[in-house]
Amino acid sequence: MGTRAVVSWSSGKDSMLSLYYARKFGVEIVGLLSTITRDYGRVTLHGIHESLVEAQAGSLGLELFKVYIPASPSNKEYERAMKEALARLKRRGVEAIVFGDIFLRDVREYREKMLRGTGVKPLFPIWGVDTRILSAVLLQLGVKAVIASVDPSVLDPSWVCTDYTLNFIESLPSAVDPCGERGEFHTFVYDSPLFRKPVSIERRGPVRRNGYYYCDLAGPTLPRA
Repeated sequence: MGTRAVVSWSSGKDSMLSLYYARKFGVEIVGLLSTITRDYGRVTLHGIHESLVEAQAGSLGLELFKVYIPASPSNKEYERAMKEALARLKRRGVEAIVFGDIFLRDVREYREKMLRGTGVKPLFPIWGVDTRILSAVLLQLGVKAVIASVDPSVLDPSWVCTDYTLNFIESLPSAVDPCGERGEFHTFVYDSPLFRKPVSIERRGPVRRNGYYYCDLAGPTLPRA
């Protein structure tokens, strides 16, 4: 049996790719780890309601571990919440966290520093892979994702609520990464070969919050554990 790990889960395509490749590399995935803004019940940055992340976890047959943080947390607040979550995961036998980072060195170094001394190691299964290749693999696998949010300073907001398709990728301005690695856009995966069934969603919006445009996705509301 391989290393027991959870996937750092934002609900988007890069999380899905990191899960897919981690399993191919022999990592035993035992759950998903999502950071949720306590005030709104939504995934940080992506703006996805936690009920939809619960639906993803259910379709993957994996346990969902939530880390609740306040809106606009300080580094100290975020790190304290993560350290508490890491301690709980360690007691559950988790040995590693799989991250979907691709080429942002400062982000990787921050994660490595945060996990140092916790007994839980970071894994980066898609690190350094050309994002054009990753986007092609995603489409070849048949993963279906909706554009959940867009930074209007670099990308036309009209793409919000549309699907992540070849047409979308080929239409991106040259300065925008095909995987949105610099935060140009974020996605929500609603179907995948790894899912037992698609996640039912209703697309509403776009809506503007804090300078970004979001697709106000609605879906199944699951009872809290």
